[in-house]
Amino acid sequence: MKLTKFRENNHLVGYLFTAPFIIGFLIFTMFPMLASLYYSFTDYNLFEAPNWVGFDNYKTMFSGDDQYWKSVRVTFTYVLASVPLRLAFALAVAMLLNKAIGGIGLYRSAYYLPSLIGGSVAVSIMWTQVFGDKGLLNSFLGLLGIHTTTSWIGSPGTAIWTLIALSVWQFGSSMLIFLAGLKSIPASLHEAANVDGAGAGRRFFKITLPMLSPIILFNLIMQTISAFMTFTPAYVISRGEGGPLDSTLLYSLYLYKRAFQFTQMGYASAMAWVMLLTVGVIALILFQTSKYWVHYESKGES
Repeated sequence: MKLTKFRENNHLVGYLFTAPFIIGFLIFTMFPMLASLYYSFTDYNLFEAPNWVGFDNYKTMFSGDDQYWKSVRVTFTYVLASVPLRLAFALAVAMLLNKAIGGIGLYRSAYYLPSLIGGSVAVSIMWTQVFGDKGLLNSFLGLLGIHTTTSWIGSPGTAIWTLIALSVWQFGSSMLIFLAGLKSIPASLHEAANVDGAGAGRRFFKITLPMLSPIILFNLIMQTISAFMTFTPAYVISRGEGGPLDSTLLYSLYLYKRAFQFTQMGYASAMAWVMLLTVGVIALILFQTSKYWVHYESKGES
């Protein structure tokens, strides 16, 4: 009897400790999600009561909104370019910093710093100065004898690539995760391969990458989700318009414009749910295909 009462008290203590999270999740996450799902089937405009319209928002989105498809195209261009480049750069830097040399901690901190401030408004404003017609990039090109007055951030053909460059510059979090993974690889594997005559390239592809594959999968999924959610740089650099000529109109920025500039909260809610389902499907595909390229040493399987 005493044992049962003791267990019940322990359960009560556990519920009390988890209550703040559960209450916060229900109020600030679950309820807003359910509300947005309801609004996605209405023409709610923030000022009047929601009016049920069924699937009209989704029909308009897929068949009557050309700007929506522009935002989809821009977003997928951004994701497909920025995520692989960011991960490749992070892995390369992590391998360079995986050395036992003096002051290596200082270098790691310096390379991680852009990730702390990279998504801020101040850095986005600085980016407009770097890639403007009189910016740092053009000044550097001038020193090399290439004189141009092109505004890289104001040209439809190059504007999205300035956002991609900013994303790649924020590689610090992925770098730290890769660095932790590199340190977990037994040095004996590389030593044995080196004795057998395997060069650096062969050791990288036959030892390093397979051992890092679970971490690559984790970084790939997290960075893909993060890329789809990118908003601040596109908003600041394009001044909230997604220009020039919608070349930086990311999905999240267009969703924001629909919700708060045009007060079409129902339409924006429908866009949000389409994004959620899209990211979920992509994550599911990555998980399902991971069995062909992710290797788990502890289970002896891939």
